[in-house]
Amino acid sequence: MVDFGFAPIEINIHDLDKADLRLSAWISERDETFKLCIACGSCTATCTAGKFTKFSFREMCHSIRRGEISEAIAESEKCMLCGKCTLACPRNVNTRNIVKLVRKANQNFKV
Repeated sequence: MVDFGFAPIEINIHDLDKADLRLSAWISERDETFKLCIACGSCTATCTAGKFTKFSFREMCHSIRRGEISEAIAESEKCMLCGKCTLACPRNVNTRNIVKLVRKANQNFKV
C-alpha cells in the first residue's frame, strides 16, 4: 500500500444520551456565555498556549459537551489564562472564565 503520509481517522462514536453532562450544566449555571460558543475555533487559532502545548479551548468545550469531564479538566490545565482567546471570540464567550470554572470543577467533580 502506498504511504501518503496520512491515514483515515479512527471512528469515535459518542452516545450523548449516556453522556455525563453535569459539568456542562454546572458551567452554564455560572457563566451563560458558555451556551453561546459555536466552536468556530477563533479562540484556538489565537491561543498563545496552543503554540507551546496542545491546548485547545475548542477541544475542551467538545469534551465538556460530550461529558468527558476528566479530559476537559486535564485540557484546562494547559491554559496560561492570558485571555487572548476572549478578545478573539466573535460571540463574546468569556473563555478565560470558562477555563477557570473547569479548573474549579476539578474540586467539585470527582471523576
